[in-house]
Formats: sequence, structure tokens, C-alpha cells
Amino acid sequence: MSLPNKKILVVDDDHKIVDLAKMYLEKDGYRVIAAYDGRTALELARREHPALIVLDLLLPEMDGRDVCRTLRAKSNVPIIMLTARTEDTDKLVGLEIGADDYITKPCNFRELVARVRAVLRRTYAHEDEPTATIALGDLTIDFSAHEARIADGVMELTPAEFELLAFFARSPGRTWTRPQILDHVFGEAYEGYERSVDVHVKNLRRKIELDPQNPRYIQTVFGVGYKFRRRDNAD
Repeated sequence: MSLPNKKILVVDDDHKIVDLAKMYLEKDGYRVIAAYDGRTALELARREHPALIVLDLLLPEMDGRDVCRTLRAKSNVPIIMLTARTEDTDKLVGLEIGADDYITKPCNFRELVARVRAVLRRTYAHEDEPTATIALGDLTIDFSAHEARIADGVMELTPAEFELLAFFARSPGRTWTRPQILDHVFGEAYEGYERSVDVHVKNLRRKIELDPQNPRYIQTVFGVGYKFRRRDNAD
């Protein structure tokens, strides 16, 4: 895996959390820059081009949700959301607006480092893969470029969305359960639960399907999970 840089932007209004995150991440070889409110976070993200952002959900000046939405309008930088909330519906908020992962507070900082490693590995490992593409109907998945195209248009996918699409496309016609998807796509460091898979699938369908309510590519297998449409059924 070759990173464009080892710069991590950590955003939280709690200085102690930022200091501890910085200590653990720098011990693991990353360079950490910090912001304590949403507006500063946006400015640093635009200027410094970090490899990954750790972003608190609740921030002064500009809420973490709005920061994430603003970033996603122009950038696919991987984002790990921090949230103090433990309800399942609250945990899904970050994923629904484009975050790649989430971690709840109070933080286990060793876990945070593991999540950072896992998300970066998913995001940048493709650079070491051989050139390959998969074409199904008007959908083309380019693994070396880490992008998907519908007809001639490039889809703006987050790293997690691309990895999920690539995972499905490599095994067309095979049905995967939600736990299998969590394990294969997000890995051991991801302590997600099954509904988070549904959120990622919903977000992905919005981008690649002409009619997300009647998906052409990613199909639901009721009571089991999801599968990617076979090549001979994609045209």
C-alpha cells in the first residue's frame, strides 16, 4: 500500500481526545494535524489534503454532519466519524452522509489506530493491484483507477462504497450474508453491525442504479443478504 501522504486530520472540540489520538497515531507513524471546530476542519482539509479524516459528529461553528456533507460534495477522502451516541440509529448517521466508518466515544485509541489502518488499506491498497476492469451492461469497474463508470460518467464513490461494489462484482450471482460482507469488505477492525451494510448498499444504489427502488445490479435476497447480478442478466 502506498499512501499519497501519512497525514491524518483529527477533528474534535475536546482537546484531550485530540491530544491522545495524536499521540497514538504519531506513534504508529502518521503525521497528525488538528482542528477543534467544523469551519477550521474544512479549511485544513482543503489546504492540507490529508489521507484520512477523523471527524467528531458534534462540533462548534459547523456541525460534523455538515462538514462531512460539504467534503463529500467535492472529495472522496476517507472519513471516520466519532460519536458519543450509542443508539443504533445514531451510529448510522455518519454512514448515511458518506463516512466510511465510525467509532463511538469514549475512544479506545488502539482501536482508533486499527480503524485508521483498515480504512487506509481499503482505500489505497488498489495501487498495488494489477490493472483490471469488469464491465457489466453500462457499468464498468476499473480496479487500478479505483473508480466506477456508468456509460461515460464517473461515479463519485466513497472508498467504502467502491470496495463494496468491487466485492460484489468479483462474484456475480453469489449471495452474501450481511455478516460475510462485514467480514470480507470491512475486516476485523470494523466492529459494525448488520444494518450498517444496508446503509452502504442503499448509498451505493443511489449512485449506480437508474432506479434504486428496482435495482439492476445489486439485488436483495430476502432473508439472506445481497448479490450482484450475473453478467448474462446485466444487459
